[in-house]
Amino acid sequence: MDVEKVFHMTGGVGETSYSRNSSLQKKASDMVKQVILETVEEVCLTTKPKSIGIADLGCSSGPNTLSNIKEIIETSRNNKLLQPAAPTEFRVFLNDLPTNDFNAIFQALPEFRHQLKELGRNHIGHGPSNIYIAAYPGSFYGRLFPDHCLHFIYSSYSLHWLSRIPSGIYDEDGRSMNKANIYISENSPPQVSEAYFEQFQEDFSLFLRSRSEELVSGGKMVLILLGREGLHHADRGNAFFWKILSRSLTNLFTKGEVEKEKLDSYEVHFYAPCKEEIGEIVKRDGCFQVDRLEIFEVEKNIVGNGMSYGRMVAMTVRAIQESMIAHHFGEAIVESLFEEYGRLVDEEMAKEEIRPITFLLVLKKL
Repeated sequence: MDVEKVFHMTGGVGETSYSRNSSLQKKASDMVKQVILETVEEVCLTTKPKSIGIADLGCSSGPNTLSNIKEIIETSRNNKLLQPAAPTEFRVFLNDLPTNDFNAIFQALPEFRHQLKELGRNHIGHGPSNIYIAAYPGSFYGRLFPDHCLHFIYSSYSLHWLSRIPSGIYDEDGRSMNKANIYISENSPPQVSEAYFEQFQEDFSLFLRSRSEELVSGGKMVLILLGREGLHHADRGNAFFWKILSRSLTNLFTKGEVEKEKLDSYEVHFYAPCKEEIGEIVKRDGCFQVDRLEIFEVEKNIVGNGMSYGRMVAMTVRAIQESMIAHHFGEAIVESLFEEYGRLVDEEMAKEEIRPITFLLVLKKL
């Protein structure tokens, strides 16, 4: 499966859209917002740009896309510490795969600009700021922008997605060695976890090298990605959610709704790294200095509208995975699959807590 051509968040503003089902991601972003704003402030104080280049990599198309950009712009032009040297021009680049619903972002821009204009009436800078926003479709595993044109890069919940399914999980005949699983589990052969890690190393190293060419000296990145706490891959965290999705697919197979061949050949292009793996790759590549590398958990008390936690997780995962699942299995199973998935998540949560962890990584270009 060609990930770049198929994978995308569910577009639009419907009930199953990413726009309507990204509250968990918004919560995480809000939890680290102060770090984002402080990092932008540090970059401005260090590099003193009159025209600042900002990129959001893996921007998707929901309400989260422009909210962080608005906060960054307002903080930069209203921060007394930066006056009178605050940027007067903002170049904002929104990146995601070509299949992303960029039209939804474009349709939101007039209201976004209106909000900035209203807020800007009271800003303390010398005259209005010029704000230029552009979409840059393409994979961030490779170069996207000209040399040294960016000062700050932000990426939220994107870098745990791999550029492809690791080739090392297939045998000589092209069959998956990870049968009955869609990700690394307790019964996966050692070659499977090794292949996933090798693919993550390759992708993350390419990401770092590409961004180091695009950032100015002293530029910084704030990266938020899913991970795991220890060296064991099959923990009761992010990997466990994939295990539940695998069980959901198996249950549909027993009902005759999924073919065995399809079930055995579906894998996710995902990897949850541990802290040590991230730190080692950054150190080895030598392009960046680690300013912060922290673990946090998103609170689970944000369920509303009478929706259970399992149902909310199911809607979130559906908004992210529907494009891949519908392409592989067909659209007919999507509704029943995520009904089953939500039920199983609630069932497991009643037995024992599931603890998906997130990494906050702040890097400075050397």
